[in-house]
Amino acid sequence: MAAVLAGCGLTGDSDDVTLRLVAADYGDSSANSSKKYWDQLVKAYEKDHPGVTVDVTVYSWNDVDAKVKAMVDAGRAPDMAQIGAYADYAAEDLLYKVGDVLSIPVEADFVSQLAGAGEVRGVQYGMPFASSTRLLFYNKTLFAKAGLTPPTTWAELAKDAKALKDEGVKYPYALPLGPEEAQAETLQWLLSGGGGYTQTVSSYTLDSAENVDTFDWLKNQLVGKDLTGPVAPGKLNRAAAFSAFAAGDVGMLNGHPSLMKTAKSKGVKFGMVPMPGVAGPSKVSMGVADWMTAFKQNGHAEQIGDFLDFVYSEKNVLAFSREYDLLPVTNSASLVMGAAKEDAALQPFLEELPLSETYPVGRTSWAKVSAEIKKRIGQAVTANGNPADVLGDLQTTATTLDNSTGE
Repeated sequence: MAAVLAGCGLTGDSDDVTLRLVAADYGDSSANSSKKYWDQLVKAYEKDHPGVTVDVTVYSWNDVDAKVKAMVDAGRAPDMAQIGAYADYAAEDLLYKVGDVLSIPVEADFVSQLAGAGEVRGVQYGMPFASSTRLLFYNKTLFAKAGLTPPTTWAELAKDAKALKDEGVKYPYALPLGPEEAQAETLQWLLSGGGGYTQTVSSYTLDSAENVDTFDWLKNQLVGKDLTGPVAPGKLNRAAAFSAFAAGDVGMLNGHPSLMKTAKSKGVKFGMVPMPGVAGPSKVSMGVADWMTAFKQNGHAEQIGDFLDFVYSEKNVLAFSREYDLLPVTNSASLVMGAAKEDAALQPFLEELPLSETYPVGRTSWAKVSAEIKKRIGQAVTANGNPADVLGDLQTTATTLDNSTGE
C-alpha cells in the first residue's frame, strides 16, 4: 500500500502529472485479472498522452472499498477509485461532480437508469462502471424430465417447484437469503411483487403492503411447502446456490451473467427467462452497478476527465464488458452489444437493463441498511417468522439510519 500512497499530484517537471487509480478485480484467476485490462488500457492512453502517467492498483472486491477508505481517512485519496459505493464520499464533498470531469458527450452516453442511480440529491457523483441484471435460470434437463415449461407467474413457479420436488430435485427453487447477498434476492422478489426498497423518493418502504405480501407468499407457498431445498434460506448463500445449480441440483434460481459460464463448464443445460411476477413476467428487474469516482483532493480535474473519457469510449467499455460477462454502462456500447452475434448470450440480460431498478445507492444510509437486510431478512420465512414483523423492524432501523445521516 505504501507504493500506492507514495506521493500524490505532480511528478517530474511541472507539466507532468501522475494520476492514481484504485480499481476492483473482476477476474477469478491471474489469467483474467482486471490488472491485465487496466495495463493494456493505460499503455494505450499514455502512448498518446506523454505528459500523463496513470498508476493503477487493483484489489479484490473483498478489500478494495476498505483500501480506498483507508487512503481517504489518511488524507491521501487516490485521484480515481472504482468501487462499490460512492454516496458517503459525495456527502463529505470529496468527489468531483460528474459534469466537472467528463465531456458532455461521454456524460450523456450513460444508460439513464444507471446515471440516475449515481445521483445524490439530484447531482451525479457516481459514474457507473459495470452493470448487471438478473434472470430466472432453470435447468432444462430437470424441467424436461418433469414435463415442465418455464414459469411466467408466481403460481406457475410454485407449481413447477412442486413437480421438481416430486422428481427428487434437491433444490426445486434455490432461495439464497443468507448473509452473503440476501439484499439482492430480496430486491428481485420485492420488485416482482410490485414493491421495492424505496417506492417513494424521500424514504425507505421496506414494510409496504406489497413487500409484506411478497414475503408472506414466499414463506407460505415456497419455504413452508419445503420447495427451497435442504438448507434454510437464511443460511443459504448465493455462491453455494450457484454451485448447486452448476452441480445439477437446482431446478430454478435467480442468476446473473457469470452463472452462464459456470453452468456451461459443468455441462448443465439451462434456460433463462424474466423473473415471474404475480400475474405475469415481472415488469421490473433488479439491476446492479459498480461505480467510478473522481476525488477532488489532488486537483487534476482536467487530466482525470480526459482519461475517463478514454475509459468510457465505446471500444473500451465493450472490451471490459465482454471480458467479464457484464453489461455495458453506455448507450453506444449497449447498441453494439445488442446487435452483435458474439454477444448473443448477454442479450437477454441487456434487454432487462432499461427495465431495471438498482439498490438505493445514492442514500448514505444504504450500506448499513443493506447490512441489516443481509443479517435479518432470512428470519421472515422461517416457520416461526412473521414477515410483517421482520420488515417492520427493518423499516424502523432504516428510518433511524436515514435520520442519523440527515436524509
